[in-house]
Parts: sequence; structure tokens; C-alpha cells
Amino acid sequence: MEQGTIIDATLIAAPSSTKHKKGEKDPEMHQTKKGNQWYYGMKVHIGVDKDNGLIHSVETTAANVHDQTPAAELLHGKETVVYADSGYQGIERREEMKGMAIGFRVAMRPGKRRALPETPEGRLEDLVEVAKAHIGPRPFAWCKTRGPNALIRG
Repeated sequence: MEQGTIIDATLIAAPSSTKHKKGEKDPEMHQTKKGNQWYYGMKVHIGVDKDNGLIHSVETTAANVHDQTPAAELLHGKETVVYADSGYQGIERREEMKGMAIGFRVAMRPGKRRALPETPEGRLEDLVEVAKAHIGPRPFAWCKTRGPNALIRG
């Protein structure tokens, strides 16, 4: 059986207001753009066991840090395969990942997936991408469905 980890990141929005006692913004918080929307806050990066859904690694960064930056810290070292969304494209070429005997299964970018040809090969590639999207648990979905204050910086 493969030892597998799913790595992912999510934004935790924080109010950008300075209307409090100190009158200043938190220096650990930054802003970032996702799609056409701007967010201010932090990111939580997690490593989750692909089979049982247990979170084994958690890192927090400013919102403007790329998802791949803390990826090496999210691995426990016994993985043979790592699953990730399209934000991790090219992770296998990062310096800290070289020399690791890990198979990276990274989702295709949405625009590239939409451009797949209407051929048997294109449909097969689309089915592979659907399968990648359905592997393992969805810990952020679980957290975020518990209400607007489910992920709060402590």
C-alpha cells in the first residue's frame, strides 16, 4: 500500500481595519489576490494522510506566500505519493523536493483541462483529472462548513 499525503492551503481572512486600541495592522497578516478578489489575512497549509484523513502537518504563513513555499514541511518523510491541487504545478522541480523518491500527482490547471481535445485520449485525461479531484478527505471543506468562525486565528 502506498504512503500518501494530500497537501493543500486555504486563506483565513482577517479584518484589515485598524480601528482598535493599538491602531495598527497585524504585521503577520498580508493581502493577496485570488481570482479577482483581494483577501487580507493568513494562509493555513496542511498535510493530510490520504487514507484516513488525519492531519499530520500544519503550517501558517502570511497570505501572500505561495502554496509551494512551505510544502516540504508538510511531508512526514515516508510518502511515496503526494496529491495536490493545480497551485502546486512544478513542485517536483523545487530544490527541496529534488532527490526525494515521491510521485507527485498534481491537478491540471482549469484552463488546460477545458482545452482538452474531444478525442478518446482527451476524455481519458479528463477522467484522470476527475479521479485526482476525488482522492481522499476534504479537511478544509469540513472546517469551513462549521460556520463563519470555524477557522479563527488564535
